[in-house]
Amino acid sequence: MSTSSYDPADADLSLAALFAGWAMADEIQRRLADAGYGDIRFADGVVFQHLVAAPQPIGALADRLGVTQQATSKSVADLERRGYVHRTADPGDARARIVRLTARGEAVIDEGRRVRAELVAELAAELGPRRAEAARRFLVDVVDRLGADEPIRRRRVRPPA
Repeated sequence: MSTSSYDPADADLSLAALFAGWAMADEIQRRLADAGYGDIRFADGVVFQHLVAAPQPIGALADRLGVTQQATSKSVADLERRGYVHRTADPGDARARIVRLTARGEAVIDEGRRVRAELVAELAAELGPRRAEAARRFLVDVVDRLGADEPIRRRRVRPPA
């Protein structure tokens, strides 16, 4: 059986951006684990983005996530078990449940922001602030050019299908 290798320097733009994003996400995950959040997952952020501004009813959260209420309830139950969210009865509808971030949920979001900023600062210091900003701006322009900016603006980011 032969093994082949792949030089990242040979990657086209889409693969280079993907690999860089994965590498940064892995580093952020490692740093979050070091800070006491070893159980946090990249996918948790997909749910958190909808709870940052305000608590959400399960049904509204499911709509925003584009999945069933059953799938949302399962994700929320897992996040609740890990202490990141809490479900309470909806005062306006006894059948509905409201999902809100706990103090631990808010703390992991704050820590995630801190470690992302720290990593970007380290990369800028090592690779040059102009290069780092040019790369950031270029990737933002790609997002805009491909029409992918609106879900980001509305906090409706989903992993690729």
